[in-house]
Amino acid sequence: MRSFYNTRDNIVSDALDGLIAARGGEVVRFDRESHARVVLRAGWDKSKVAVLSGGGSGHEPAHAGLVGPGLLTAAVCGDVFASPSVDAVLSAIVAVTGPAGCLLVVKNYTGDRLNFGLAAEKAKALGLRVEMVIVADDIAIGDAAQPRGVAGTIFVHKIAGYMADAGQSLDDIVAAVERAKRDLVTIGAARDTCTVPGSPKHERMAAGEVEIGLGIHGEAGVELVRPQSSAELVEVLSARLLTRLNPSARYALLFNNLGGLSGLECSVLLADVMSSRLKDRIAYVAGPASVMTALDMPGFSLSLLELTPEFEEMLLAPTGCPALPPFVSVRKTASIAAPAISQTEAWTPSADAAVRKVVETIIETCLAMESDINELDAKVGDGDTGSTFATAARAASRNIEMLPFASGAALLSALGEIKRKAMGGSSGVLFAILFARAAEAYGERKDWVGALGAGVEAMQKYGGARIGDRTMVDALRPALDALAAGGDLKAASVAARTGADATARMLRAGAGRSSYLDARSLEGIKDPGAEAVARILEKLASV
Repeated sequence: MRSFYNTRDNIVSDALDGLIAARGGEVVRFDRESHARVVLRAGWDKSKVAVLSGGGSGHEPAHAGLVGPGLLTAAVCGDVFASPSVDAVLSAIVAVTGPAGCLLVVKNYTGDRLNFGLAAEKAKALGLRVEMVIVADDIAIGDAAQPRGVAGTIFVHKIAGYMADAGQSLDDIVAAVERAKRDLVTIGAARDTCTVPGSPKHERMAAGEVEIGLGIHGEAGVELVRPQSSAELVEVLSARLLTRLNPSARYALLFNNLGGLSGLECSVLLADVMSSRLKDRIAYVAGPASVMTALDMPGFSLSLLELTPEFEEMLLAPTGCPALPPFVSVRKTASIAAPAISQTEAWTPSADAAVRKVVETIIETCLAMESDINELDAKVGDGDTGSTFATAARAASRNIEMLPFASGAALLSALGEIKRKAMGGSSGVLFAILFARAAEAYGERKDWVGALGAGVEAMQKYGGARIGDRTMVDALRPALDALAAGGDLKAASVAARTGADATARMLRAGAGRSSYLDARSLEGIKDPGAEAVARILEKLASV
């Protein structure tokens, strides 16, 4: 299934139950037997102006998720991307409207205008004071006779909700939001359409294409572009916004995720905005956040409201809705200098022919087995274990004349630093841990076997691998144990080979990429790291 739901008929009502459960009693709804899917503030004081909005579902958390102190009094929810019925809107108006009256905030779509408009007229006939404001903030289609109402509507909710909670009159609230909507602009872009639950997905864009002005119901935008970077796309949108901005004014920005972008992408895009030509105009920003979405649409919108001292105060006031992020003052990116930590020890080259021969043999073995170990790793991992060992070997070879072979602690420390810098992924860190601890231990004991044993213990402590976990530890630990018991390199190589071969019979890996594979994928295949260790020790034993 492309969407998680029980039945298409009940998807909106089920979602409202989830919303109510998450709000801890702050909001309530009409019961499920009602024809109207309405969410209301619990214990609403009808002596104040009620602010009511709504429309089709699929824009969550708008509109029901914006019901709460400082925002909406109630929200009326239609089917996905379909306006609620006249009777549903009228029921909501009657439920929340007292002597102070009610303001309907409506996005500029025909269904919403008609259904909310007729409900307003019926409510007036019942003796209720009702006014309606229509928000049309979308500037993507420049010559549109009826611009759409999109995420900029949230600014109107915020201003109206603040004023209503402060006890201001319906007339004053209407006048304020009419001023706000005249100085409110939004433009958006998406790289794909949305998925409507229970309906086939309409594939309209090719790979690499971005549609500017894609509607919040998945309707086509005004233009397809192929930006080469997020910054380039933001500049395109910024240029269009700038034509509609007051050159001398300050603005508040709402960065709205249309539902399908990752947090990482949104943060990059906001950074691009704050480096674009808009940066000097923006005084406050809210988001990135999903506030008025289009289901799972991978896109975003930028909404800007021209600030006045009154609007600034209203926008900065807190609300009781976690779905709307606070507006925060824009500051230049703050940074501090990172502490200076010496990453490189000064090595004094020194000679020890026997020790150098061991290091050179390990280097030669790692280079010779690169393709074989890669081929083995391709069966259970990502095919680069051999290259990882070979990369470290090449780095050691480049520094061979600088190594302090006559000082065990210094040599181990140097090799650890070389491996940390040269080896990718977790392998480099594990070997760096091994050699760092071994260097410390050698300085205490002047014992190669004891020092390397301490290093392996540290590797196991931080890496979490034990014998039987199908890692290089299955070869490395037995080899060191054999040496610690008084055996020679031949005994160590036999122990390592036995351990490496045993990994082919281990049908479950306790660490590494192999831990994601099932038994069928592992059976009969040796762990690449263990095999590499066994080959190195076999070569050392034969020299």
